Amino acid sequence: MRYPKECILKECEEATIRPLEKSDEKLLRRFYEQTSEADRWYLRSDVSDPHFIEKRLQSIDSGTAASIVGICHGAIIGIGTLFQRTFGATRHIGQFRIIVLPAYRQKRLGTWLLLDLIQLSMDKGLEALRTDLVVDVEDPAIEAVTKFDFFKEATLQNYVKDPAGNYHDLVIMIKRLHRGWSDY
Repeated sequence: MRYPKECILKECEEATIRPLEKSDEKLLRRFYEQTSEADRWYLRSDVSDPHFIEKRLQSIDSGTAASIVGICHGAIIGIGTLFQRTFGATRHIGQFRIIVLPAYRQKRLGTWLLLDLIQLSMDKGLEALRTDLVVDVEDPAIEAVTKFDFFKEATLQNYVKDPAGNYHDLVIMIKRLHRGWSDY
């Protein structure tokens, strides 16, 4: 894919999409500092841990994680990361996570990031793409990925706890990838 990409968000605001770079450390720290504690709660890693940013930037060359960022006014406003195992029975399946700052949600930034992650997955030869989402917390994301032909593979009932200790279902969403799909 060609980067950087200029995209127009709702309300005619411009953003740039490009791969995360090792020089983005300060921008990435600022992004995660602006991410609410409620949003951070459902992530797999503690993004407030100072070593997390270092590990994420080191993973750029490892082939196990590829991140694409949305930038507006010189700041990261969203990030999509594709995780891929390099060995084993599930190395043909990618898993992704997208986080967008609240001020930029419902403006199509997540859609732009998702489209690039799907294309990146196909470019890597993956056969399927997976995301795990929390019911009643991430319902807009569930609705959004469904529009891109993701389907519910499984629902793990009462699987995750919110910060208040309430249980929520976790839905595993899958998209089968087709090699013939071209860049949009």
